[in-house]
Amino acid sequence: MRITVSAIKADVGGVGGHTLPSDGLLGAVRDTVEESGDLLLDYYIGYCGDDVHIIMSHTRGMDDSRIHSLAWDAFMAGTRVAKSEGLYGAGQDLLSDSFSGNVKGMGPGAAELEFEERPNEAFVVFAADKTEPGAFNYPLYRLFVDSLSNTGLIVNKSLAGGVRFRVMDVEEGSVAELDLWEDKPTLEAALMYPGRYVVESVQTKGGEPIVAASTDRLHNIAGTYVGKDDPICIVRTQKMFPATEEAGSVFNNPHLVAGNTRGSHNMPLMPVRLNSAASINFCIPIVEAAVFSMKGGRFTGPFDGFSTPDWDAVRSVAAERARAVRSQGFIHPATLVPSELEYAEGYRARMDVLRQKMVPLEKVGGTELKDDYEDPD
Repeated sequence: MRITVSAIKADVGGVGGHTLPSDGLLGAVRDTVEESGDLLLDYYIGYCGDDVHIIMSHTRGMDDSRIHSLAWDAFMAGTRVAKSEGLYGAGQDLLSDSFSGNVKGMGPGAAELEFEERPNEAFVVFAADKTEPGAFNYPLYRLFVDSLSNTGLIVNKSLAGGVRFRVMDVEEGSVAELDLWEDKPTLEAALMYPGRYVVESVQTKGGEPIVAASTDRLHNIAGTYVGKDDPICIVRTQKMFPATEEAGSVFNNPHLVAGNTRGSHNMPLMPVRLNSAASINFCIPIVEAAVFSMKGGRFTGPFDGFSTPDWDAVRSVAAERARAVRSQGFIHPATLVPSELEYAEGYRARMDVLRQKMVPLEKVGGTELKDDYEDPD
């Protein structure tokens, strides 16, 4: 049976700030999806921080207008509740007043995979908050390239043969296909800069889909800061693909990602439990793991992938790294480079003041320095 799994997410309001959606907001999203009739085979609604995600199975293929319209309508219903409750950032990820057939480029993030369902179909949805799409670059590299992280790259015949990465230039809107193992150095060069080059998908060299990730950057669409991009990613697991445990383990070294408060800092990515609020301790970037089995398009799960006790130790590492980075205050690399700052307008305003106060070096102190000046010593 050919199935499409669509994971679509958006931030349409948070309680008291960028924390979590209200019960009323979630109820409005759920009610809209429940009224979809036989459009879906199954669905799951959850949240990561203040981002609501709708995970749907269906037979309509990727980029289907009815599926995307359903998600849009659900987020619009949530927005109306958010406005009525005075939630912060109500509808902030909905960058258009009307639906145009596909949520891509309209604010919500979408990751979709279409495939022939296996007898024991397993997949994980990783949802992140307070960060950008490039946050998945390092984990996906560990999963498909680094045998020190994943022994499956040695003992799994399919993975040992290499996979095909599709890497998007989110500034230019172009995509490159890079094959392992011949394109390994080029892939590594691209993944060095996750603010621009982002893993969009991974598949076998035979074309079997394994990974899909959202890649939209909101400030590129809106032209100004409207919130972090908060990506979502689907990874199929088991058999010829990475084991579920391998897919989860690549998040056990909390790496630095762009995001955090005001979206302008480098901070570690903390694995958290499903339906976790964003922390008000500087909004450390977070990621959740929803682990599913599927048969006939019907979900079993999700199991909360980051809920077991061992992940508490990883969270402690992330918290300590976050404290260390933020102790450096506003000094780079604790903050992003100017071109990546999400509140760039405010930074430019400060720099305009600085430039107005600048004078040529030879005019320092109001006196002209002579070229023939000699040090009396």
